[in-house]
Parts: sequence; structure tokens; C-alpha cells
Amino acid sequence: MIDLWKFLGRILGRLRIIAVILLIPLLLSGCVKYDIAVNVAGQHHGEIVQQIKLGERLTNFSNSQTTEWLRSIERRARKLGGRTKRLGNQDIIVTIPFNNGAELSSKFNQFFHPVAKANSPSRRVDTIDLPNLDSGFRLTQGNFLLAQRNHLSYDLDLRSLGVLSEKGDIVISPNSLLDLQFSLATPWGASNVQDSANTIIPETDDDGHRLVWQLQPGQLNHIEVVFWLPSPLGVGSIVIVLLVLGGFYLKYKSFPWQGNVGSVGR
Repeated sequence: MIDLWKFLGRILGRLRIIAVILLIPLLLSGCVKYDIAVNVAGQHHGEIVQQIKLGERLTNFSNSQTTEWLRSIERRARKLGGRTKRLGNQDIIVTIPFNNGAELSSKFNQFFHPVAKANSPSRRVDTIDLPNLDSGFRLTQGNFLLAQRNHLSYDLDLRSLGVLSEKGDIVISPNSLLDLQFSLATPWGASNVQDSANTIIPETDDDGHRLVWQLQPGQLNHIEVVFWLPSPLGVGSIVIVLLVLGGFYLKYKSFPWQGNVGSVGR
């Protein structure tokens, strides 16, 4: 009889765990919507814009921790010269400007991988942030005469967001808890590069000037694109050369390589 009661106790304990696992998606469905946008306006101007919206059920479930998490996001933005705008207790927009490609990569990676000082009072607060995510944002650039070639690569490991069983199988799909989106807007549009099994195919918006990727929680995500930007320095140099040649022709009725300047002067 004692063995029977122990057996029933183990069965009931497992049923309680299963019940909690099944209830979590219902209680916290659609709890976090996180949109990350990189808006490149030109070679020397752009913004990283993030909009975070927390579901009402999540804030009711853990109001103090979600409040501290939003505050930690505001602190990170200020450290990088950005600004934040609260649309309510559950909605925040973060805008971080950048002036070139190197600054874009640096600020993007610093925001998602903040380095806390050992004695910093914010160190304890940041521990309530989302799980540590292995991500890498890289941007390589090559200057040509009239344009600049940009190669953007972004790897994001979201496997830690899944709720796993002892065997490593996903018990709760994080897609039911998180809605993550990444977008890139450029003046001339961008071309998606698909050279990895984890590459996400984007959707095109704004007449091809904006690409949107729906990130997959619980999986490896790879984004890779190539886009071109006009070079103000190159365009300015061409304009100066044309003005000089135009002035030369108006004065001498010929171009320098025609070799008849002297006869015109006589």
C-alpha cells in the first residue's frame, strides 16, 4: 500500500508539472512584441529604432520585474546617446542615432551586450533582463567612386528562449510568447544573401526600400544582405570636376586635352 501511494504521488506530481506547462502559454500568450529597425538614411546618418510592447498579462504576472527591465533599457539607450519614449506602462520606443557604419555596429552590439562594472548598482537590475542571447552584428564597407558597398551580417541565437524537456525537446514553443522582428531600410534597397541553412527570407516593403525579417524564437537566425549607399564625397568630386571643365570650356572654347588653347588666346 505504501508503494502504491508513492506511485500515485509521483503521477500526480508529474500531472501538476504538465498542467503548469500547458497553462503558461495561455497565461502569457503574446507577452512580448519586440521590433528592431535599422534605418540607414545615408552614408553618415541613420538610427536604430526599437519598439517593445509587453502584453498586459505579462505585466500583471510580474509587474516589478518588467518595470525594472524597461528602466534598464532606458539606461542603455542614454549611455549610447539615444532617447526613449514611453507610450504607456507596457510600450516603449528606443531611438539610437549613428553617424557611420562602424558606429552602427558598435552601438548595436553594445546595446544587446552591455558591459556592467563590477560595483555598478545597475548590475543587479540587469540580471532580470531577457536570457543571454548569443548575437553578432557585423557591417563591412567598401568605398567606390560614387557609391559605398555595405555587407551586413547578423547572427542571433534564440534557442535559449525555448522551454525544454530533460531530453532537449521543446515543450513550449516560444513563438507563442514572443513576436520578434528585424527590419532594414535603405535609400536604394538591399539584396538578401542566402548562403546558410539558418538564413531567414525577408519580406519586402516600401517599394523595395525596406526588408523585414520575422525572427524565429527557439532557433538559430542568420540575416545577410548587401546594400549600396550614395557617396557624397564622390558625387561632390565629380560635380567639382564638371564645373571646372565647364568653366575652362567657356573661357577657351575647348577642353584641356584638345591642345588648341594657345590658338584661341591669339
